[in-house]
Amino acid sequence: MTHTEVRTPSHATSTVNAWLQEFDEALQARDIQRVLMLFNDECYWRDFLAFTWNLKTCEGKEEIQAMLDATLANTQPTQWQLDGEASENGDTIEAWFTFKTAIASGKGYLRLINGKCWTLLTTMQALDDFPEPRNHHRPKGAEHGANKQRETWLEAREREEAELGYTRQPYCVIIGGGQGGIGLGARLKQMGVPTIIIERNERAGDSWRKRYKSLCLHDPVWYDHLPYIPFPENWPVFAPKDKVGDWLEMYTKVMELNYWSSTTCDNARFDEAAGEWIVNVKRNGEEITLRPKQLVMATGMSGMPNVPKFAGSESFEGEQQHSSQHPGPDAYAGKKCVIVGSNNSAHDIAAALWEHDADVTMLQRSSTHIVKSDSLMEEVLGPLYSEEAVAGGLTHEKADLLFASIPYKVLPDFQRPAFEAIKQRDAEFYQKLEDAGFMLDFGDDESGLFLKYLRRGSGYYIDVGACDLVAKIRAEQARLMQEGAQDAGYDVPCSTLHVGKLQGGTALNIVPDRATVDWEIRHLAAETPDAIVPRVMAGLEQVELEQVFAYPGLDTDPEQPALARLRGLSRGVCKVSYGTEAGVFVPTGIPTVVCGPGDMAQGHQPDEFIELDQLAGCMEMLEALVARG
Repeated sequence: MTHTEVRTPSHATSTVNAWLQEFDEALQARDIQRVLMLFNDECYWRDFLAFTWNLKTCEGKEEIQAMLDATLANTQPTQWQLDGEASENGDTIEAWFTFKTAIASGKGYLRLINGKCWTLLTTMQALDDFPEPRNHHRPKGAEHGANKQRETWLEAREREEAELGYTRQPYCVIIGGGQGGIGLGARLKQMGVPTIIIERNERAGDSWRKRYKSLCLHDPVWYDHLPYIPFPENWPVFAPKDKVGDWLEMYTKVMELNYWSSTTCDNARFDEAAGEWIVNVKRNGEEITLRPKQLVMATGMSGMPNVPKFAGSESFEGEQQHSSQHPGPDAYAGKKCVIVGSNNSAHDIAAALWEHDADVTMLQRSSTHIVKSDSLMEEVLGPLYSEEAVAGGLTHEKADLLFASIPYKVLPDFQRPAFEAIKQRDAEFYQKLEDAGFMLDFGDDESGLFLKYLRRGSGYYIDVGACDLVAKIRAEQARLMQEGAQDAGYDVPCSTLHVGKLQGGTALNIVPDRATVDWEIRHLAAETPDAIVPRVMAGLEQVELEQVFAYPGLDTDPEQPALARLRGLSRGVCKVSYGTEAGVFVPTGIPTVVCGPGDMAQGHQPDEFIELDQLAGCMEMLEALVARG
């Protein structure tokens, strides 16, 4: 007896198959009204090249109809086929599919609600007549047989480098040789499009190498692959910046890209009559004119300066500059600097100024979205970009398409549940930050980091441990003010703790592998760091503490003879909260005071000074002190 198992498609799969068949028939019949009947009243169609030869999102039936009116006759789409099994999530059915057009093959993603389309993604994957030279179309490499005109790979490569841009014009010029320009250049190279990439730095990858040394990506490795060559399986989850730089340099060589380093673009204009661009560049000091048909600007994200307007700025006599114009910290030693803003660039510049002995203050103008790195990974990125996602069959190619399938108008609805989970998961963490005085938010509509970046390009910080430390420091400060030692002789009558620098990250896709918090304790002599620091560090895991420098506190009994001798000789007695070596002597039993010319109101300023009569008065005091014996 033979048993035959008959498996019936799931409800979701059957529903999608029926929808795709009806969709295919309606498109082939050029019956656009029939096509529109397959969509919900709220509907979206995102097309990447397949129909529109552009990146296009149609919102609603009216825009979909206009798009099909303009493209359907030329596109001639057919063969809409389910790829794998459909899935069901609540009232939404989702599925991958493939299709054909008159000139290309495509892939897409579909979401149905109540049997009708809510979101549709269509993407062109390959041109039929121009297959990329990979897999079955990979080049042979070796030339077998005898040929007196044989040209080796190296000779051909050297010839191309010598000709392109000089005796032969490129079809495309890409200005900017970071990962965006390099990735596009690789695609065009594989399609046989003569392309030159222009980069002002000396080497590919220098835009990463020249950043501060602790810089790492915060996007995980599964999110960051370049075309054709994925990162190896032992690549770190968060790649260090120099490793990224070396990878990009290697990539340009292996992919045989025409990469012009040490090259700047002076100007460019479009020649309407010739139908080409005139691009004037300077390569290693040599002036060259390029005439490509296509010009691509790949000069980086968030590059346009946002300069706030302040009343009175026109009369300010000091320097004013946007972070993109900042020349570096060397010229600002001993000067007072104010940084308006508190995101990534602000922290980096503040750190450098502080390291070069500038007196720097950072102003937070608005609230900040803070999210822990591990929470972001597990709740937001993990379902698409993680080892678990890969193990479940979600390749980075599929993950990219899945994310691309979400129209920006409904993206907040997709993001909000994940960040609500983070808010609950890290509730204690956020409460500590609020108690410490942080201004916090989760975006304008509680949709979190990604939408805040898309809308503003700033306003967030991905925490890798620094916020816990800052919160503990603020809590200890509150305790010292209420319960600590008091001395009314100081402007601030208690010991203080201050966070001077919090450094971490420069953009959405980069963050240090570690955060650095520089903080100080200005303590009364009645208290010691040995008592204060353990309270701050209690409960903090994976936090390393390094003491940079220290001055002991000074507290001399005002009835000591040393002070009695000075009474009547000095112009005044005061206490100042500045570290000196004087505190070293008191614990040994040596009564100590600090005296000298000038007024502290004139000290610790960018233009601190001592007047001649103050020096003369100091000499008079010293002579009188010696005379008293």
